[in-house]
Amino acid sequence: MLLTPGEDGTLPATYDRISRACRAAVAEAGKGEGLYDAVKMELERCVRVIEGSLVNDSRKSVEWLVPFTEACAWFERQVGLLQSLLAYLDTFYIAERPPLPSVKKLAYNMFSDTVIKSARVVQAVTDGISDWLEWERTNRTAHTLRSYIPRLVHHMRSQGLYEDIVQSTYIANTHAFYTKESDKLASNNSMSAKDFLAHAQARSKEELERAQEVLLPESVAIVHDTTDNALLAGRLQWLAKDALESLMSARNDAQLKKMYKLFAKVGGLKVLNAAFKLYVQNAVKSIVTDAEKDEEMIPRLLDFKAFTDKLISQAFVDEVPPLAGARSTPSQASSSKTPIPAPPTPITHPNQEFRNALRDGFSAGFKTRRNKPAEMIAKHLDKAMRRGQKGKRDEDFEAELDEVLALYPFTDEKDVFRAFYQRALAKRLLLGRSASDDFERAVLKKLKEKHDPEFGTSDNMFTDLALSRDLMQDFLEYKRKKGDIGTVQKLNVMVLQRSNWPFTARKNDVDLPRWMQEDLADYTQFYKRKHQGRKLDWDHALGTATLRARFDAGEKELSVSLYQAVILLLFNEESTMSYADIKEQTRLDDGELQRTLQSLACGKKRVLRKQPLGKDVNPSDVFHYNAEFTDPRYQVHINSIQSKETPEETKRTQNSIEADRKHALDAAIVRVMKAKKELNYEQLKTATIEAVRKHFVPEVGMIKQRIQGLVEQEYLRRDEDDMNKYIYVA
Repeated sequence: MLLTPGEDGTLPATYDRISRACRAAVAEAGKGEGLYDAVKMELERCVRVIEGSLVNDSRKSVEWLVPFTEACAWFERQVGLLQSLLAYLDTFYIAERPPLPSVKKLAYNMFSDTVIKSARVVQAVTDGISDWLEWERTNRTAHTLRSYIPRLVHHMRSQGLYEDIVQSTYIANTHAFYTKESDKLASNNSMSAKDFLAHAQARSKEELERAQEVLLPESVAIVHDTTDNALLAGRLQWLAKDALESLMSARNDAQLKKMYKLFAKVGGLKVLNAAFKLYVQNAVKSIVTDAEKDEEMIPRLLDFKAFTDKLISQAFVDEVPPLAGARSTPSQASSSKTPIPAPPTPITHPNQEFRNALRDGFSAGFKTRRNKPAEMIAKHLDKAMRRGQKGKRDEDFEAELDEVLALYPFTDEKDVFRAFYQRALAKRLLLGRSASDDFERAVLKKLKEKHDPEFGTSDNMFTDLALSRDLMQDFLEYKRKKGDIGTVQKLNVMVLQRSNWPFTARKNDVDLPRWMQEDLADYTQFYKRKHQGRKLDWDHALGTATLRARFDAGEKELSVSLYQAVILLLFNEESTMSYADIKEQTRLDDGELQRTLQSLACGKKRVLRKQPLGKDVNPSDVFHYNAEFTDPRYQVHINSIQSKETPEETKRTQNSIEADRKHALDAAIVRVMKAKKELNYEQLKTATIEAVRKHFVPEVGMIKQRIQGLVEQEYLRRDEDDMNKYIYVA
């Protein structure tokens, strides 16, 4: 009755009575062997009946798993009861005979061998699992009979057949299904790479949740990895190129983080890293080569770098398991006052390969347009230093400057940056346009210590200005003692040592009014008495002046360049002057004169009027004093043209850089050849590049040109037998 499927399982006697009868048969009558054989025969009959009923059951596919799990559950319950009734047999008969299996083990072995391992049953189980998985994956929802799968898992685990039947079937079906799906989606071009990646991530999530619900914990990761590998195998190059580009363009850092994790699982990080580097290189290239938006180059680069830095620190990271015994923050359980420790937070480290790819991508992008990125970094810093903090905290302003300086290592043209930055720094200091001397010195210190030691010479500019202030005080005191202070009390002279400043001596300069010239002559005599043997060359290009002007609307104070002041003072005598008259009296060259007149008559603050009207100044123009000029402020600044880099100045700076490079290459080639005596062309080229690379990376054509020039100047000569070899001429 107990082992007869379909019976209600009612015992023929009470539990105690059956248990005592078992004890009597084993201990008193010595019939343990007979009882054991009888149990064995009954179990054999039972499992044959179960196997037959399952094989002949009319239900198929997933539905067949219902009677199977019910039969397993019934048999396990009945065996448990049988084990309890025959406990004495297990304890006193079977235990003394080690080869004999216990009642439970005997029953499970028979059930496994006869029922579960039956070819027809195994086939039905695997078909049921496969059909269930196929249905759920196709319909993307839970099957109505899903609840039977965890029961199946439980019974198979009890029989020790979980891995061989359930797990192996599940994994094989997973691999086959998603390999087929991946091939289908990729072959018919029904999805973009971005959509395919999103689909793969959704599928991965579905499989993780399904496996967690129905399988044993040790199988979850295996199934999850199988899903990802089946979906992505053979698709990594396509996804890395197209999906990465789409997500990067959309600045979708959350999806990029998921993409990184997915590629990490399937061993595709090298492919993703290469695609990331290429994208960065192309993105930087598109920014630096966009000549129409040169003024926006650095803000765009900073914005892009901020995004990629965020990816490196937050998305492209590897998790490091916390150390054993690491303490975690306790969380309060709702049903108990005892704190429950929360799982330790994994430690993350940025992937160094991706960090290197970011650096290399930026550097390669900068190389696509020589010189200009370095120039624009210097000019952007100039704007920032002139603009100042504007209410920002010191820490925030310093961080802003550091972000700009972080672009500096990506350029090979260190000499270009140095030339433009030092020129802009000089203008800021001379015109008093720097927002903070402390920040100026801090930036120079960082440049000198981290990037280019030659920036140390810029400190001499501050020294010159300090000495000039002291010298000016001495001059004013000298004039007061003589009782001849006059107009010199408004004079401020800056004496600069030419080697410390990035300006060249001017051959021609403006003609100053006589009273100005007299004051400068007094200063020159005073200076020469203090410093005999020194020569002063006056440069008025960066001079400034403050004028009081009377307009119909009232008096204003004009802050102008010295060139502007000289021109405006001419209108004290005449209200109208032609271009030719102004040129004759100032002796400014046409370029400088046109630029200065344009700032006075064509800009936002027009203290002069021009006839005819227009944005450009021509030699035939006539200028009038604009008595109708108005401005809401008493102090009006018109000298911004001095602080801005004009195209002509930029061109002169670039020409100076090219000339310096030629000299640097000549010197490097001669030094190398003097040390080596003779080298072939490739060796000389490599050694020359290495010698100057801290300042700039020369083009091969320029190196060839300089070598040929040195041959013509007889510093080098070609070997008579090997024209590719050069010999140093002492």
